[in-house]
Amino acid sequence: MGIKQKLGLGVASAVLGVSLIGGGTYAYFSDTAVQTNTFASGTLDLSVDPTVNVQVANLKPGDWTNKTFDLKNDGTLDIKKVLLHTAYTVTKNDNSSVTNALANQYADALEVEFLVNTGESGIPNNVVVYKKSLLELRNMTPDDLAKELELVKVRHSWKLALVDGIEAGEGQNATDEFKVKFKFKDSGEAQNELQDLKLNLQWTFEGIQEDGEER
Repeated sequence: MGIKQKLGLGVASAVLGVSLIGGGTYAYFSDTAVQTNTFASGTLDLSVDPTVNVQVANLKPGDWTNKTFDLKNDGTLDIKKVLLHTAYTVTKNDNSSVTNALANQYADALEVEFLVNTGESGIPNNVVVYKKSLLELRNMTPDDLAKELELVKVRHSWKLALVDGIEAGEGQNATDEFKVKFKFKDSGEAQNELQDLKLNLQWTFEGIQEDGEER
C-alpha cells in the first residue's frame, strides 16, 4: 500500500471516530409527563335587608324603636364573623349644618342596644347584651367592637349575629338576624339643645372569611 493510500485511510478513520463520538452525545431515551392544576377561589357575598336606613321622626328623650336586619351569605365560602362600620352625619331637620360639638352630643344621646333572641325556655326574648352610643360606635374600630362582642358571647353563650358567622349557600343557616334597639337616652335633665336635629346613619357590614386550612 502506498503512502497516499495509508494517509487516506488514516483520515477516513479519524472522521469516523468523530462521527461516533458525536452520535453518543445526542442519542438518548426520553419521556415526559404533564400535570394540570387549578386553583379556584370561592366568594363571600354578604347582603343586608332592609338596605334603607331606619327612618324615625319626632323623637324625644326616652323614645326607642326595635329593628331587625337580615344578614345573608349568598357566596360559596362561610363567613367567620361580620365587622360593623359606623358612619353618620348630623344636621338640622332642614339640612342646615350644626357644630361638631352639637353633632357629637346628639350622637352620644342616641344609644344602640344589641339584642339577642335566645329562643330558650325561661329566657326572655330580645335580651340586651351590649350597648354603645352612636358616637362610641363611630369612634371604635370594627375589630375592637368584634372583640368586645366575642367577650360577651363567651360570658353568656348566646347567639350573636356579628360574631357567630354565617354559613354559605341556601337555607336557614345562610341567613342571620341582627337585632338592635335604637334609643334616645333621657338624661333626666333638660335636653333642649337636641331639638330639631337629624342624624343620617350608615352601617356597613363586612363579612370576614374563615381561617385558612389545608386543602
